[in-house]
Amino acid sequence: MTTLLPDNDETERVAEAARQAEARRLADKMWSYCDVLRDSGVSAIDYIEQLTYLLFLKMADERAKLPASLGGGRILPEEISWEALKKLSGDELEVTYRNALVELSKEKGTLGVVFRKAQNKVQEPSLLRKLIVDLMDNETWGRHGTDVKGDAYEQLLARSATDVKSGAGQYFTPRSLITAIVDCAQPTPGDTIIDPACGTGGFLLAANDYIRRHHRDLTPGQRHRLTHGEAFRGIELVDGTARLAAMNMLLHGMCQADGESPIETRDALAAQPSIRASLVLANPPFGKKSSITVMGMDGKATRDDISYDRQDFWETTTNKQLNFVQHIARLLTISGRAAVVVPDNVLFEGGAGEGIRRRLLKEYDVHTLLRLPTGIFYAGGVKANVLFFDRKPAGEDPWTKNLWVYDFRTAQHFTLKQNPLRREHLQDFVDCYLPGKSPDERVETERFRKFGYDELVARDKCNLDIFWLKDPSLEDADALQPPEIIAQEIVEDLEAALSEFAAIAEALQTRVALRASENPSDE
Repeated sequence: MTTLLPDNDETERVAEAARQAEARRLADKMWSYCDVLRDSGVSAIDYIEQLTYLLFLKMADERAKLPASLGGGRILPEEISWEALKKLSGDELEVTYRNALVELSKEKGTLGVVFRKAQNKVQEPSLLRKLIVDLMDNETWGRHGTDVKGDAYEQLLARSATDVKSGAGQYFTPRSLITAIVDCAQPTPGDTIIDPACGTGGFLLAANDYIRRHHRDLTPGQRHRLTHGEAFRGIELVDGTARLAAMNMLLHGMCQADGESPIETRDALAAQPSIRASLVLANPPFGKKSSITVMGMDGKATRDDISYDRQDFWETTTNKQLNFVQHIARLLTISGRAAVVVPDNVLFEGGAGEGIRRRLLKEYDVHTLLRLPTGIFYAGGVKANVLFFDRKPAGEDPWTKNLWVYDFRTAQHFTLKQNPLRREHLQDFVDCYLPGKSPDERVETERFRKFGYDELVARDKCNLDIFWLKDPSLEDADALQPPEIIAQEIVEDLEAALSEFAAIAEALQTRVALRASENPSDE
């Protein structure tokens, strides 16, 4: 009797299903302790942060016990010991752990980013001991591959995004959207990939996953770049979020615990880029307030509280999204490409917004715009788009020939729970995009149309907020969405309008303050 062996594809499917099942088990186990800590006033995102500290310490302990031939070695200061923490309880445990966090915050590299400004928020020693002994010490984390540990950690981060009170959702971009964008951008092992507003690192992780799946025969040099934080760079302003990003990348095998961190904790807009990117993937923070003074190449200064000397910017504005577009444009190498999530106001705002759009269309190839539906972001009232553009050498003629617009907003209705966005919903856009092929080969469809350069710059204020489809529910009562979806869309529209009014009021206040400082009245 002959036994038929499964083919490679089937073997990989079985192995992947097993990895996913183990990742879910780990995520479920770690998440089960979240409810216990919530009762003690620890939010979901704070819980993930505390787990990050303990997980790092436990993994470092396991690594220290391995022989050098298997990559073993100590990465923590001698005075910090997991075995010692396990034996302590009560106030002695709390004090020892707190002091350990203080010492670790002084370290450099990935270790330093993970523990930067670390604080123990599990104030009850019995709960802290429960996390150390019952949760962390009962698992041998080193036996799990990077896929399992990384996926389990990512699942925890995704679950914490639903914690409304902590506001954690603002740092998360839907994974389905990220993977579709990455599938269009097609990152390669030779790319230097930067996210200047990286949150917990979702774009960088998806780019790494794409490279691993599509480039199986990596050279030693390429493998080193991908595993030592050289191919990926992330910048994050918030310490707590940067630590989650660094841990996320470490668990996915994208950097070394005792090596240079690919995540920097700083304001990406504060200075001109020191490293250039061949690929930028980003979802910069929404909200207009920037609290800055910007000095631009136009010689103007728009003031608030913090000074930015960005003479490489085309236009002077305190609009954070417009400044991120300028920053990303300057961040690219020649022939570099970018895919950036931008709110609607970036497409139609006058003044500096118009100037930026005109420069971008002329000096870059702005080839694709994806209009996103509402109801897919945790931050309410967000109307957003994905803008794809490539940097080109300096020249006299405009580089943008046609902007292809895909309207995925009209007549599309999603919610975070009842009808969430899935990757297959974006497949038609990816098919229309024709990844890896020239835009000249694209074909117009009902949702996908092209607009020439002359037509774009002739529009009032160079407005790129272009749409042509009609929502059937506006004309046909039978096509109306369920009441709960209509109600949610009304809420999102009101929140978006309120955000715009708040931004206008803020801009007027800044203008008044600027004039007052330039023309002080005589006492």
